[in-house]
Amino acid sequence: MNKVRVDKWLWGVRIFKTRTLATDNCKTGKVKVNGVTAKPSQTITVSDLLEVKKDGFNLQFKVLQLLEKRVSADIAKTCYENLTPAEELNKYQSWFVGKGGVEVREKGTGRPTKAERRQIDTFKVDFFLDDDDDDEN
Repeated sequence: MNKVRVDKWLWGVRIFKTRTLATDNCKTGKVKVNGVTAKPSQTITVSDLLEVKKDGFNLQFKVLQLLEKRVSADIAKTCYENLTPAEELNKYQSWFVGKGGVEVREKGTGRPTKAERRQIDTFKVDFFLDDDDDDEN
């Protein structure tokens, strides 16, 4: 196996969740291979450089190994080298700030009542507005 379709590879190494997403991103010009906009059927080889625009982020990868099938995340990491610039990675990581885990209620308490929901919403608004005020000073 010397060549693989770019959409298959992007899906196989888990850059995109589905092959359809990988294909659609190629069709809309969001994927470049060695600086040239790629069609989904374009073939790639080892050491090709890929530029992917995904969710407003510009990601760059160097192909280290070719795949035609989807593999586990651990294996996928060994198939490419992430060449994304540091400032783009920082932008990506800061996007996740405040998007931590889900809220948890004690077991057996059930769903919040309307009154409890209002208290929770008020708390969140006050908490986040206070944080924003501190940033401005």
